[in-house]
Amino acid sequence: MEKIIQAADLKADDLVIEIGPGQGVLTEELIKHTGKVLAIEIDKNLAKELKNKFTGNKKLDIINDDILKINLPEMIEKNNFQNYKVIANIPYYITSPIIQLFLKTKIPPTEMIFMVQKEVAERIVAGPGQMSILAISVQYYADAKLLFHVDKKAFWPVPEVDSAMVKITPYSALDLTHNPSPYEGEGGHVNRKRFFRVVKAGFSSKRKTLLNNLSASFHLEKKTTEEKIKKAGIDPSCRAQELTTEDWKKLSFLF
Repeated sequence: MEKIIQAADLKADDLVIEIGPGQGVLTEELIKHTGKVLAIEIDKNLAKELKNKFTGNKKLDIINDDILKINLPEMIEKNNFQNYKVIANIPYYITSPIIQLFLKTKIPPTEMIFMVQKEVAERIVAGPGQMSILAISVQYYADAKLLFHVDKKAFWPVPEVDSAMVKITPYSALDLTHNPSPYEGEGGHVNRKRFFRVVKAGFSSKRKTLLNNLSASFHLEKKTTEEKIKKAGIDPSCRAQELTTEDWKKLSFLF
């Protein structure tokens, strides 16, 4: 628990959204180190227990709802949470939807600290050679780092898999100079649609080369496809998992 608090680098005036507080073990530590915590708990009984446990604590609001169905922008604005962090221990099957929810929302967090299945964490932070659609869908929006591994024996009851902590920092929260590129359209909406359409095409068949996948997906002759890929400075014979996010941006301008 202490390592999670340290990893989040919490300040006394920080605003935190905690997803799935459960019995409130982490919640108790969060309210000691922050200014305000919004705890989103889907289980009705657990939410009731949490409200009883923390009765009268003005630094905590417990919301009994499904984070994937809640009106996130409305909740953020209602609670004046414009600058906030997200901390959660999330199960494998909703890892990607939750991450995407916060990365794509109108008011994204300054950073997210997630405990996830070890293999999922490693996929999120993967580099060229091991890239996946999950890695690209996170790294397109944010900087992702694996902080540390957590042995399954640290939990009771002991789960079947080890876990890991990842830190995801949206680029909007980083001190970066943004240089628009030709493939960046108005508002970014068209860009993202085009970008992920090309990414999905490139990963359409894992064993096939980038040339074969893009040619088949966009119904182009291989010679034409090869010229486009080379124009982006990429080897047509490579496979999708070998490309960087920047490579995909270049390709999205050409397809």
